Amino acid sequence: MHINITAQKIGKHHETYNSSVTDYVNYLEKENEGKEPEFQAHFFDQNNDRVSPETVISEIDGNTKKLKKRDPKFYSIVVSPSTKELKHINNDPALLRQYTRELMKDYAASFFRDRTVTVNDLKYYAKVEQERSYRGFEKKVQENAPYRKQIAKLRNDIAKVERGELERNPKELQREIDKLMAEAPHKIDGELVSEGMKKEGLQTHIHIIVSRKDVTNTYSLSPNSQHRQNTTILNGKAQKQGFDRNKFFDASEQRFDKLFGYERRFMEKYGTKKVYRKDPKKFFALVAGLPTNERELALKSLHKLNVPTNPKGMTLKLFQKAGINLPSIPTNKVQLAIKAFNKLKKGMKKAMEAGSIGI
Repeated sequence: MHINITAQKIGKHHETYNSSVTDYVNYLEKENEGKEPEFQAHFFDQNNDRVSPETVISEIDGNTKKLKKRDPKFYSIVVSPSTKELKHINNDPALLRQYTRELMKDYAASFFRDRTVTVNDLKYYAKVEQERSYRGFEKKVQENAPYRKQIAKLRNDIAKVERGELERNPKELQREIDKLMAEAPHKIDGELVSEGMKKEGLQTHIHIIVSRKDVTNTYSLSPNSQHRQNTTILNGKAQKQGFDRNKFFDASEQRFDKLFGYERRFMEKYGTKKVYRKDPKKFFALVAGLPTNERELALKSLHKLNVPTNPKGMTLKLFQKAGINLPSIPTNKVQLAIKAFNKLKKGMKKAMEAGSIGI
């Protein structure tokens, strides 16, 4: 499960939306273009399966009392279940709506306030989307860029030949194009991956727009509060404020698992990622303590990503326990050891992304 929370950004230096939620709502409606009504996805909230885009805009834009011009008026939460999680629920949008409504209960419960915050205090609207498109900054698009550029030039040369503006053998030019197409690293159904192309596989995800102000337009509920349990002085009175992201992220997994009977593996857990970031040595100690089958699955997933042993041989015995042979790294060669350890960290990052714990 991957969850991303971002504030609405307002300013000249951001590729973003204006002070109204209109642009963002219109962006989320693009997937409905060209689809018959029965195949379109609709906004929903805690109690309604279908909310019009116009209602979303008026309700979010109208719930901004006492917010300053540069304050975010809403937050975007993008919930992206892994392929494995989506397959477990048969990629069912109705189940994802059910999950979203339970998830927002956990979102509300993660706020630290003078009073209990519940889902009934939130003004939010969500939408389940089935597709994702490649964007220009993504690695696959950028790695294909030199090939696309050369192919475009060659196709332009063929057009010039046909117009009599260039003397070249068009068959030779086409052979060069075919060679570049074969050499390009990223393709879908024979076409080069490029910006705007639909991504392959299950890409279902949930967009949630949640107002910064509570449903009464009185209290500010910001998930970007820096401290989990912070108290500030406002108008001479102590006021509690804060949001516990760790609590929310952990709850998001537990909700999914409980709702749908999903058995979450060690490498899929948000807590696993937290431990690795803070203490890689402790992470491998936890791997060593896993039941045999799960330990083997975890280590083999690392081995597939070419994760080496680190300078102290911390992982070597664990891999050997799982029946995987890895070459040891000479401990007397400090530079080589450091390089190998950095490679280990890079491989671990890939492994965790593959395990879908990147919240």
